[in-house]
Amino acid sequence: MSADAASLPAPDERGTELLTTDLFVGGMTCAACVSRVEKRLARLDGVTAGVNLATGRARVLHPPGVAVDDLVAAVERAGYTAQPAADPTHHAPAPDADPAAEQETARVRHLLGVAVLALPVIALSMVPGWQFRNWQWLCFALAVPVVTWGAVSFHRQAWAALRHGTATMDTLVSLGVAASFGWSVYALFAGGAGQPGMRMGFSLTAGGGGGAHIYLEAAVAVPLFVLTGRLLENRARNRTGSALRSLAELGVKDVCLRQEGRERTVPIARLLPGDEFVVRPGEQVATDGVVVEGSSALDLSLLTGESIPVEAGPGDPVAGATLNVGGTLVVRATAVGADTQLARITALVTDAQAGKARAQRLADAVAGVFVPAVLAIAVCVLGFWLGAGANAPDAVSAAVAVLVVACPCALGLATPTALLAATGRGAQLGILVRGPEALESLRRVDTVILDKTGTLTSGRMELLATTVASGQNNRAAAAPGRSCRAPFGAPGRPGHRRRGPARE
Repeated sequence: MSADAASLPAPDERGTELLTTDLFVGGMTCAACVSRVEKRLARLDGVTAGVNLATGRARVLHPPGVAVDDLVAAVERAGYTAQPAADPTHHAPAPDADPAAEQETARVRHLLGVAVLALPVIALSMVPGWQFRNWQWLCFALAVPVVTWGAVSFHRQAWAALRHGTATMDTLVSLGVAASFGWSVYALFAGGAGQPGMRMGFSLTAGGGGGAHIYLEAAVAVPLFVLTGRLLENRARNRTGSALRSLAELGVKDVCLRQEGRERTVPIARLLPGDEFVVRPGEQVATDGVVVEGSSALDLSLLTGESIPVEAGPGDPVAGATLNVGGTLVVRATAVGADTQLARITALVTDAQAGKARAQRLADAVAGVFVPAVLAIAVCVLGFWLGAGANAPDAVSAAVAVLVVACPCALGLATPTALLAATGRGAQLGILVRGPEALESLRRVDTVILDKTGTLTSGRMELLATTVASGQNNRAAAAPGRSCRAPFGAPGRPGHRRRGPARE
């Protein structure tokens, strides 16, 4: 939704009319980021906001006195980038502002590089039988680029959050990697783990396995797994975004405008309500309007699901993006741009993806305090084991384990990604979802009753049975790609059985 063309104003508790503005927010990586952006926007007088992590969109309700620039500045003060959404069908740009395909390729290459370096470290550390002389130093050499180059995005985001006095899931990843690697460096150079012939047995308890311990496998495994999860998340987001883009691309780009008896082709943006335009066979109707001349059949399956074209003549309303499969029509435009049915359908899907289900709101609320709680628990675990008389390596390993286990946290991410994928896939199949609450309520639905026939079909006619034996008629009916128009079975004749398209 454009910042300049916000939705219809809605009054707040004080009766002040509020505007709705959508922003694209870049740099968010977890639900803690969502909570941070929402709180920062809420500091502005009269402003409330809901942020969707999966789509990267923030829907902001604000008084007319609060400018869009003020909203963008508030998000930037929180440590993220923001820009007004110029089009409800346009999706948030990638954090690096690269095209989606190039960014996808870069992510895959980065992940493959991390995997090539990390998998040998994990295998050698977890399988004692594969540990040869000085194996630990090979693992150290392989782990250094993973901890630095491979996990640089986590360190960068953690530092940005620290500068703003907050913590995110990237903070946990960065701390877990740094603590595991830092302790391993100490153990290798000063703790006896660097001795030739050192072996590190596998154990499910701290201090088990005997000998000195290093945690290089944790330092490389955490970035590997989290990067894999984020790659899958971005793929789901891009696939869903293509559904909205395909809806937007259904509209025509140019229209044949008729003025004073002359026809000329102009961009669709120059079409105004009241203008008359020509729709020839095989073309799409440019926008919503009323037929003034001609008659034809229109394919309305995009809007109604009806597989059979509907006849339209003078005085009949037509919808934009429907396909003309018959004769030539002259149509007078009655709605253009965001007022058309196609634009409203696209906005409906966009609003559904921007909304939050109850489960997602709960997850975001928990995630807002999740990171500080994990950090506090890690410190308490360290203090407890040191106070209980455990040696320093075991105490540190227990504290690091808390950070490592909490790092790949899907809290606040699984729910919005699931909603995003569901609404996008539904749009591809012609199923429009009004909002996340509708999807959430489906878990209680066990029966669906439809009051309209002829729409939920496979769109293919089927011959059920005949009562007249005729070899010629049977061959005609069985021929692929041919319609059954044999004389028998016609209305009023013996053997007539009427049946619509097979229901799915």
